[in-house]
Amino acid sequence: MRYSFPVKIATWNVNGIRARSGQVIDWIARDEPDVVCLQEIKARPDQLGPMLFEPEGYWCRWHGLGGYSGVAIFVKKTLAPDLPAFDHPSFDFEARIVTTRVGGILVASIYVPNGGKDYPAKLRFLESLVGWAGEMRAADVPLVLCGDLNVAHTDRDLHPKERKAGGVGQRPEERALIDRLLAQGLVDVGRALDPDNENLYSWWAPWRNLRQRNIGWRIDYVVASQMLASRAISCPVAVDAPVVATFADQISSLAP
Repeated sequence: MRYSFPVKIATWNVNGIRARSGQVIDWIARDEPDVVCLQEIKARPDQLGPMLFEPEGYWCRWHGLGGYSGVAIFVKKTLAPDLPAFDHPSFDFEARIVTTRVGGILVASIYVPNGGKDYPAKLRFLESLVGWAGEMRAADVPLVLCGDLNVAHTDRDLHPKERKAGGVGQRPEERALIDRLLAQGLVDVGRALDPDNENLYSWWAPWRNLRQRNIGWRIDYVVASQMLASRAISCPVAVDAPVVATFADQISSLAP
């Protein structure tokens, strides 16, 4: 299938979809992203209203347990006229990853553990993600990985006031795993398009007006295979929180 106009793939840690459902519905209606990846939905599918469960014009998969974690992915029906296959890699736990194929591209919505309560589990999940990405590369499957990776890759991805030696989310071993992930033929699209921006953040602690003062972390990413990343034309952090990557036309023409 040819999809011959720019494709928008968005990712958003909503930190509780039931509290933010109206905002998400309004955003989708306004911006019409082609693929939506949500994290930390904190809800089971049966806890969602019909308008949210399957917004008009989208195929949806909700993967949630209830009061914590959880991910979702929506695919616009103009991009995938037939119901796409949704899947969960074998290393999924606590409803932290869902994937779907769009044309020849495998898109994933990912919520990496924060690591504050179970740091080893975070490292195991990242290790598994790296291995899985390597398997996809070996199989020549183009990837777009979207989500909250809960790691500030470099100090540039942290406001100076948020840099803490040994702090979870900025430890050397976590950053090394992001290095290894990118070494699987992947590109951090946001940073590639805006390499010198010292104020590019996607999360702000909810106190002391840190967001208004832009004292934050960049922990939400769109990571894509090199060929796809070369077609990316923008990847800003939107005002209302999502990271939205726009790719040049005919992205789905990569289908075999």
